Amino acid sequence: MDIGDTVLIANDVPPSVFKKIRSVYLYLSVESAEVAERVHNLLAEGGEIYMPMEETFYATRFSMLRDRFGVSWTVINELPRP
Repeated sequence: MDIGDTVLIANDVPPSVFKKIRSVYLYLSVESAEVAERVHNLLAEGGEIYMPMEETFYATRFSMLRDRFGVSWTVINELPRP
């Protein structure tokens, strides 16, 4: 998966050793509120939202969710730092 200039590569494992990720969130920082909304909505399809997409004191958009494959995500468009 290409994310801007970053390539994210995933590997599969045999079902006998597969364990769902439960304690780790992939942190995805995006360049705009619009992209954050789009990515959040795509990841939320068939998943579970823990913190809905919203504005915070540190971000124009922030959310936490688990996708339909059991991967946990933090999606953020951070506010510029002073």
